[in-house]
Amino acid sequence: MNRALVVKPRNKADIKFLSELFGKLGVSSRVIESKTVEDLGLVEMMKRVDRSKKASRETIMQKLHS
Repeated sequence: MNRALVVKPRNKADIKFLSELFGKLGVSSRVIESKTVEDLGLVEMMKRVDRSKKASRETIMQKLHS
């Protein structure tokens, strides 16, 4: 199956419990940091963006300087 389930535990005890539970169920799991979750969200947004439109160099430079 090519899908994933994202679970956000409340604390370290929940992380430990869920990791052990998934292991007993034979479900692959991995603990990732919040920064990685943000990066994954950014990747999803980038996949959905309209790449047919192009921005001028001036527009990009204005955005970078603001």
